[in-house]
Amino acid sequence: MKSPSATLLAEVRTFRQNHPDVRYVDLIALDIPGHFYGKRYPVEMLEKVAAGSPLKLPQNAVLLGAQGGLFKIGDYCFNDGDPDANRRLVPGTLKPVSWESQPLGQMLITSDGTAAPIEFEPREVLAKVLERLQHKGIHPVVAFELEFYLFDKKLDKGLPQFARDPLSGDADDQPNLHIERLSRFSEVLDDMAQTAQEQGIDITVITAEIGPGQFEINFGHCDDGLRAADWAALFCRSTRGVALKHGYRASFMAKPYLQFPGSGMHVHVSLYDAAGNNLLAAHQQQPLRHAVAGCLELLPHCMPIFAPNHNALRRLGGTVNAATRASWGFEDRDACVRIPESDPRNLRIEHRLASADANPYLVLAAILMGLEHGLEAKREPITSLNEDRNSGTDFPVEMLDAVRAMQQQPVVRDKLGAEFVDVYCENKRQDHLAFQQEIHAREYRWFL
Repeated sequence: MKSPSATLLAEVRTFRQNHPDVRYVDLIALDIPGHFYGKRYPVEMLEKVAAGSPLKLPQNAVLLGAQGGLFKIGDYCFNDGDPDANRRLVPGTLKPVSWESQPLGQMLITSDGTAAPIEFEPREVLAKVLERLQHKGIHPVVAFELEFYLFDKKLDKGLPQFARDPLSGDADDQPNLHIERLSRFSEVLDDMAQTAQEQGIDITVITAEIGPGQFEINFGHCDDGLRAADWAALFCRSTRGVALKHGYRASFMAKPYLQFPGSGMHVHVSLYDAAGNNLLAAHQQQPLRHAVAGCLELLPHCMPIFAPNHNALRRLGGTVNAATRASWGFEDRDACVRIPESDPRNLRIEHRLASADANPYLVLAAILMGLEHGLEAKREPITSLNEDRNSGTDFPVEMLDAVRAMQQQPVVRDKLGAEFVDVYCENKRQDHLAFQQEIHAREYRWFL
């Protein structure tokens, strides 16, 4: 068996042979708000890192706010000397970048698996949850679905414009689910799918969604939770790049139009034992009910993860298939937790609450935490929407309320890590306050 460094070195050398024109590789990781940060390395230096040379980046890069600035969070950022922290290369993620003007490569990096992982790094948070489940004999299989909008590349006074229909040249301003929209936008959509596949992402179904210029991409079911979240993160990056190449602007913003549906991140999760038996299907599906109860119990305390910004909170309620309360149901897209019809082998939950711009590592960590808590607590869920359309429990829809609910919940603190919860909640609080520090033109119209 090859050592990790030998495997990485072989990956880098194979990449250089197959892409001799690539001189630089972007080493990237996702920060707390879900943006990529990193460094652009000469490919020959990457070979040295793969062989074992240290790879260090500032620890506090993980703490960047939505606009890239640093907030004072405890002793981090301003009282800690801004130390470096070790990162490692993620095997299998070195791929060519085809949407830039010059040949490039990109590769994921992470602190999980290093001697001193960063406790609040999103990928590390998920890695800990998955490791704990594995020790309990629980093996998740995960599939993400992501909705996004296409806009015209040019903004109009900072506001998005409808994407132009390539066939007619007119704005694609009619909300519909017509299959013909896939044909009319096939050039850019096909390029997005092909580029994602080049990144190692298992793309399956493409759907035209209800909103004008809105589409959904489904990923294959994956028995590696970290890889499944990697796919979601990398897809967002490549899709934005491909859209710009074709004269569009792709956005995973949760609610770009008040009058049209928002964009969600739907996550399908099955749980299996070491023998491949579906744990949720055992004992007349009683574990499924327990898992649903756990998800719903912790959901109101994970809202800063599922709806991570002011705009994401706008998406909840008021439009088709967006829940206003923590609820569940069989084959019900109005529920936060939907149980799709399936045979016992493929029985799963579909968690539908998260916005498309949420951090996929943290969304999956929060969902798995809820399932784990439910299986342990063994409580019955509230009445399903199939039995009572008014069933559900309230969750906070204001960011400061959501932050307080998350920071004070003992199960969340225990299973996601108290250090992460405190850092994450303060990051969201500071982002929210910074967002409020601008007077909108509407305020002058109303109050001047």
